[in-house]
Amino acid sequence: MFTTRIPSSDSPTGTEYIDTVVIGAGQAGLSVGYHLARKGRRFVIVDAHSRIGDNWRCHWDSLRLYSPAGYDGLPGMAFPAPKHSFPSKDEVADYLEAYAERFDLPVRGSTRVRKVSEDDDHYVVDCTDADGSPRRLVARNVVVAAGTFGRTPALPAFASELDPAIRQLHSSEYRNPTQLQDGPVLVVGASHSGGDIAFEVGRTHPTILCGRDTGQIPVPLESRRMQLLFPILWFVAGRVMSLRTPIGRKLREEERNHGAPLLRVKRQDLAALGVERVTDRMTGVVGGRPVLGDGRVVDVANVVWCTGFRHDFGWIDLPVTGPDGWPLEERGTVPTAPGLYFTGLAFQSSFRSMLVGGAGADARAVVEHLVAHRVPDRVDAVA
Repeated sequence: MFTTRIPSSDSPTGTEYIDTVVIGAGQAGLSVGYHLARKGRRFVIVDAHSRIGDNWRCHWDSLRLYSPAGYDGLPGMAFPAPKHSFPSKDEVADYLEAYAERFDLPVRGSTRVRKVSEDDDHYVVDCTDADGSPRRLVARNVVVAAGTFGRTPALPAFASELDPAIRQLHSSEYRNPTQLQDGPVLVVGASHSGGDIAFEVGRTHPTILCGRDTGQIPVPLESRRMQLLFPILWFVAGRVMSLRTPIGRKLREEERNHGAPLLRVKRQDLAALGVERVTDRMTGVVGGRPVLGDGRVVDVANVVWCTGFRHDFGWIDLPVTGPDGWPLEERGTVPTAPGLYFTGLAFQSSFRSMLVGGAGADARAVVEHLVAHRVPDRVDAVA
């Protein structure tokens, strides 16, 4: 089901000509596909995973969304769960798979993009198929939907200096506490993912959670009060915490670089479980052991790095990123590279951009711009 072949003009060299290539089959890429299909555009969605939704299935086992199902739908299809429930990561994965099937979106799995380059009036997307065979897609437009915060784990340089006997896992590798050795755990990074993982491993291991305090939402996430409050929060997230407002523009910098507040797990939950909360960062390694900001050296058997990800767009052979690694885009469009777009980025247009239910609006804006600024070229003539 995953691989849907598109009509194409295959040349003997394996080159295909297509109007638009979408890179990434997560919620952002599929939303772009939905809108492109409604506009009658020829496109293909490529993804390195073999199955739609695997970008969600690879998260830790107990992960659930932080927004209720009533706000988690993509364009044209509500999330199939009670509206006040919080879907699991596997339910999200299955939903994405069903979404692509329902709208017959042309997704090619096991297709890894190696390079995007520019050639005259079009883009060249060099890929490899599942068997390693090279594939070249020539397109007038490319939409990069490769992840909200990036896919490359952000680890400090001194991580390699830890004693090899200490078990190290990045949050992208962590699945459940059975992966850990007996003995204490240091969770590094205290945003919502660090809080959730520290709470989980704290049930079976002595645990320290270190990192700056990123705050917390005051109302329990799965309470009746939150059910009443969430419509207001959703409005604020889209209209007030937006790039259209001064407070939104300021918040974007904070959210992109310093982590989100505690959401499901609260400070009092961690304290009640006996998790030691240290608001200093981990600053280095001495004698193979972690050193915290107050100079304390801690003796632990495990370190879980909840230090986030970084974008690595080195495979885009164009000057499209700034010094901080984020794309130089304006609501998804790249002024210096007409026809190249990004979507699914953290705070692309508002706080909603980081949520599954916010993917559709950003995708629609990108597709509307793409269609309105369509320039006929030789790709259209060949295809």
